[in-house]
Amino acid sequence: MESRLDYFGHPLGGKVLKHINSAGKAVSDSTLPAAVQELVKIRASQINGCGFCTDMHTKEAALAGESAQRLNLVAAWREAKVFSDAERAALELAEQGTRIADAAGGVTDAAWADAAKHFDEEQLIALISLIAVINAYNRINVINQQPAGDYQPGQFG
Repeated sequence: MESRLDYFGHPLGGKVLKHINSAGKAVSDSTLPAAVQELVKIRASQINGCGFCTDMHTKEAALAGESAQRLNLVAAWREAKVFSDAERAALELAEQGTRIADAAGGVTDAAWADAAKHFDEEQLIALISLIAVINAYNRINVINQQPAGDYQPGQFG
């Protein structure tokens, strides 16, 4: 499988990614825990069917010390005992924020209240931003049919 075009190598694609990457950097530099960030990126990527991002973020999470058990259970996090209440709240917000078109009311007050119990205002802003950023990356890669499996941790710096 090959991508439809060289989005990453095209000058316009590079300009767009520069801005999305800047937003991603602001989130990664926030106080939102790194493990939560990777779990959210993995879950949104799974929902969106983005193999490239799923490959990338599972490998980055493993390199950062995330266990294979937890990585294997992200898709079934509701039934898994290995996630904290804060991680569960973030995963729920990520799912609802990713599936926003599927729910007439968007993100529920209950999901928001649960996240607000575990994260301060900066972390909530980071979480909202992270969900938006990973969904943007997912859409670029899915539309372009970016192949998955060859990502090397640290590949993008």
